[in-house]
Amino acid sequence: MAPEGQAAGWHGISGFFGRVDASVRAIAQPSLTQLALRIALAVPFWRSGINKWDGFLQLNDVAVLLFSSEFKLYLPGGPYAFPAPGVAAFAAGSAEILLPILLVLGLGTRLAALGLLVMTIVVQLTVPTGWPLHLTWAAMALGIMAWGAGRISLDHLIGNDRRRVRQS
Repeated sequence: MAPEGQAAGWHGISGFFGRVDASVRAIAQPSLTQLALRIALAVPFWRSGINKWDGFLQLNDVAVLLFSSEFKLYLPGGPYAFPAPGVAAFAAGSAEILLPILLVLGLGTRLAALGLLVMTIVVQLTVPTGWPLHLTWAAMALGIMAWGAGRISLDHLIGNDRRRVRQS
């Protein structure tokens, strides 16, 4: 029975939302959420990177062609061609393979996420109309940088992420 002067259903509604909140928290465990973020950010970069290679340290011709003739940096007064397109293609292709692997493993996670955030900014400058997707990538990278890899990671296993996990 509700105390006098209090709406009869208030405690019931509050209790209901409390139970719903507890259920949602049980499903969205922080470490599972951090793992999902890491994988979600890794996938598009991995897919892009894997398409740039013909073999070990062997960039395909399309990757170099894209950076030398198709891709432009849309900066004020531009667009501008990529400087050293062969080097840019190799660096981008390498980062798009290495950084997603590190993210999925949860090794050097914050640094890997920072690298993908920088790449996202360059991608945004190259494809300005893609901002809704790029904003999503940036948000995931920032979340990973802020909260780390979580307990399901090599960082946690070797102790690189323990300080942050204890504070959560």
